[in-house]
Amino acid sequence: MPRKNSRNTKGRIISAAWKLFYEQGYEATTVEDIVFESGTSKGSFYHYFEGKNALLGTLANVFDEKYEQLEMTMDPNLNAMEKLIYLNHELFVMIESGVSMDLLARLLSTQLLARSTEKHLLDRNRTYFKLLRRIIGEGQRSGQLRNDLSVNAILKAYALWERALMYDWCLAEGDYSLVAYTDQVTPMFLSSYAAKTSEQK
Repeated sequence: MPRKNSRNTKGRIISAAWKLFYEQGYEATTVEDIVFESGTSKGSFYHYFEGKNALLGTLANVFDEKYEQLEMTMDPNLNAMEKLIYLNHELFVMIESGVSMDLLARLLSTQLLARSTEKHLLDRNRTYFKLLRRIIGEGQRSGQLRNDLSVNAILKAYALWERALMYDWCLAEGDYSLVAYTDQVTPMFLSSYAAKTSEQK
């Protein structure tokens, strides 16, 4: 039970922080603001985080919460390719509408400089990787996705693709719609991982 409570406390702090970062900006948000918004205490905050900067790496947690929601609402009748496209679209809708360009750029830059043990985006224990691994495995077993590559090889390529899209969007300072672009190019990217039909072989 204590473990669940501690997870809830940490989660409340993270959720409150990102809500405030989006509403009033990272620089304008103080630790006191986060503590008040989360209904926790300064002691609890500093138990989990060294300071406000440490929260930048927790955007991966916010993404994973989104994936947990999507997993519950996703149409089970979609095939593996459709599920991957759906997840990509919904995540990028959340990013474009709920995560400021400045915050996403900060996250990506901190991940470049982080020690290997702190590269949260690459943590294979994340909900993100577990869900994708399951979908890709199902796609291979049903004959929808190619079997000459391992699940992890396809997973690595997909995750790299999504990070590349986020980096490029930040580099371009959001001068195009991330959602519209990913909807256009991601199906083309994923088509190279589709299983070949008997006519194509």
